[in-house]
Amino acid sequence: MVWLAVAADAVVVFHLLFILFAVLGGLLVWRWHGLVWLHVPAALWGVLVELMNWPCPLTPLEHSLRLAAGQAGYSGGFVEHYLLSIIYPAGLTPQIQIGLGVFVLLFNALIYGVLLWQRWQRP
Repeated sequence: MVWLAVAADAVVVFHLLFILFAVLGGLLVWRWHGLVWLHVPAALWGVLVELMNWPCPLTPLEHSLRLAAGQAGYSGGFVEHYLLSIIYPAGLTPQIQIGLGVFVLLFNALIYGVLLWQRWQRP
């Protein structure tokens, strides 16, 4: 069924956008402060998924949609299948996952630290 394949592709796009938002959303918060209520939980989820090696629920959703559409699934997770081959061709290791989680945490802590510092500097 074509619509199931389209739905699986939509999950992939949403998954990628979510990852980008979790990593870089602090930069959007800089401009639109109200996004903090969406970004902080998204960033924390992204950090926890990486540090705790939890499976993201979007990956099994995409797998099941692909199988229901008659397409072949793939082994591993979203990051391994779609992103890691571009960023880290050698494959995902626990050390890389921890590094990714720490990067997201530190990058966003830096952004929020600057935002808070700027807020405190205003009269």
